[in-house]
Amino acid sequence: MTSPDAPDTPGSAAVLRPRLPSPLTEAADKRFERRGVRLLLKRDDLIHPALVGNKWRKLAPNLTASAGRTVLTFGGAYSNHLRATAAAGRLLGLPTVGVVRGQELADRPLNPSLARCAADGMRLRFVDRATYRRKTEPEVLAALLRAAEVPEAYVVPEGGSNALAVRGCRDLGAELAGHADVAAVACGTGGTLAGLAAGLAPGQRALGIPVLKGGFLDGGIRRLQEMAFGGPRGTWSLDDRFHGGGYARVTPELDAFAADFEDRHGLPVERLYVAKMLHALLTLTEEGAFPHGTVLAAVITGRPFP
Repeated sequence: MTSPDAPDTPGSAAVLRPRLPSPLTEAADKRFERRGVRLLLKRDDLIHPALVGNKWRKLAPNLTASAGRTVLTFGGAYSNHLRATAAAGRLLGLPTVGVVRGQELADRPLNPSLARCAADGMRLRFVDRATYRRKTEPEVLAALLRAAEVPEAYVVPEGGSNALAVRGCRDLGAELAGHADVAAVACGTGGTLAGLAAGLAPGQRALGIPVLKGGFLDGGIRRLQEMAFGGPRGTWSLDDRFHGGGYARVTPELDAFAADFEDRHGLPVERLYVAKMLHALLTLTEEGAFPHGTVLAAVITGRPFP
């Protein structure tokens, strides 16, 4: 992660002045307390108004590494990662290109998420879903770069998860060292969990709540830690039961839970990631998964959009 004292070179995240370490606050909640569990909220949503939560931690080192080059990245029609990259580009004066899954979207009005990307100066390139699935293949990626007329662009993977991002998220674990027994985070691509686990102190563990169904994250997290650190780091586990049907799926029950949590704690609860993680922690607490006296830290990685 870029030091606050680093020179403000083109593309350097230092110019964005993040709020680090992010606040750690206690959420008094009788549903946890009656099981002997304390709940802390790690407010990564307050790091920066435009680059929220894990998006800051994953993007900042990549933006610095781009050294002023165009940044090209990938995402779906409602991607938080695309919005964060576009906002960073606007703030840092970096050109950005977003490769969006779904050629059919090219002929439709932009949804609010993609409209925000475009307003922040991101050039959007829509590709068919078969090509999108192959985007990491060298020949396909090269063709996408040529089609976007940015063959020398700095490429950030979907969700922002690469070795630099994982090492950036290690700072999150270091900030929680000594403060909690279990640190929980919602998982999309797994980069935040891979770094979080690496930064925690011995005796602490990280818990990931996948928001996509499929049970594919375990191997991906191991590969990310291998890329970032040369091998496994920290203690972590996943619980795949709380995806609610898959990405961007929000059941009425989950929405009601999130609204109730907002009322109890005055915290705007983002539905696609944060709500699923908080609901998982309450369910696990009520199941007796955490011994009496456990301190949980819930990483708040985002806030509702718009």
